[in-house]
Amino acid sequence: MPLLRQVPRAEIQNELIERYMKFLFGDRDPTKEPGTATGTPGDWWSVFALSPDIFKHCVQGFAVYRNPDRKLDPVLRELGQTRAGWVKQAQFVFSQHCKSLRGMGVSDEKIAAIPHWQVSDVFDEKERAVLAYADCLSAHGGRTPKEVIDKLKTFLSDEEILELTYITCLYDMHAIMVRALRLEFDDREDPITEVEAPEGFEAADFLSGGPSRKDA
Repeated sequence: MPLLRQVPRAEIQNELIERYMKFLFGDRDPTKEPGTATGTPGDWWSVFALSPDIFKHCVQGFAVYRNPDRKLDPVLRELGQTRAGWVKQAQFVFSQHCKSLRGMGVSDEKIAAIPHWQVSDVFDEKERAVLAYADCLSAHGGRTPKEVIDKLKTFLSDEEILELTYITCLYDMHAIMVRALRLEFDDREDPITEVEAPEGFEAADFLSGGPSRKDA
């Protein structure tokens, strides 16, 4: 379950939120009957309904990258979003944008290679530059060698690079939020936990009593 309260359909009085609820869930209350057409639980919507102005800000952000005024190739945009989801370990963002790429005609071979794009030969030079930049944004907190931007500029205009930067960072943020609040496919325990020691092991420096440094 999400870590924050979901807003029941009966409590929603905001016209914009209700319009999205109708579009996604028909007459159902997703807090009682979850599920969307893409197979997600849909609890992002019922949790973000807690704050109508934040909800509005978020959906306006979704509209930004789908706006016909965008100059960036949608496939390159989706590569950045999908890679951000993978880097931030957000199952929801990664999974949803894999589906978007597939809907744009990108091959399953390419989609499957996004986690290991650095050693894959299925991406062209432009796609590799976009994926490298997505890593700079999501994996390295924006620390970007000038050479990466210089490479992007051989393919993309400054306007396209700005769009790529904004949209990738937007989905980096969404990846963080869904993990923090355990929304959608990220409602799961952290896989990194202590593995119990064998019975009889006493808590201590695990090398105590082992070879001395001079024996190493």
